[in-house]
Amino acid sequence: MVNERPITLVNERSLDIITGYHAHIYYDEATRARAARVREALDRNFKIELGRWRDEPVGPHPRPMYQVAFAEGEFERIVPWLSLNRDGLVVFIHPMTGDDYADHADFAIWLGEMFTLNLDALRKSP
Repeated sequence: MVNERPITLVNERSLDIITGYHAHIYYDEATRARAARVREALDRNFKIELGRWRDEPVGPHPRPMYQVAFAEGEFERIVPWLSLNRDGLVVFIHPMTGDDYADHADFAIWLGEMFTLNLDALRKSP
């Protein structure tokens, strides 16, 4: 039996606020070559914008990583691909809604181990 009344969530957000996504591919010295192979495959197979290699933690990210930016419409292709082809690397994915803190703290998806982010780096000053 189907409930015919729509369910309304408190503070429900529209998907229209998502302007794109970032995937952060984490690596260390031992996994950098794997991260390079994943990076090359992403670049070859998808419409993305690759960020630079960050060999030191930066912003909220506690480990070395590079960023992959992609359009909202690419989510359904890229995220499943990453889940199957991340080669054991940790991947952190978040939408871009204009609220960096919420994007990283509340709206994120992890593939692999979850790391503790430095969310203080994203808090807005009064």
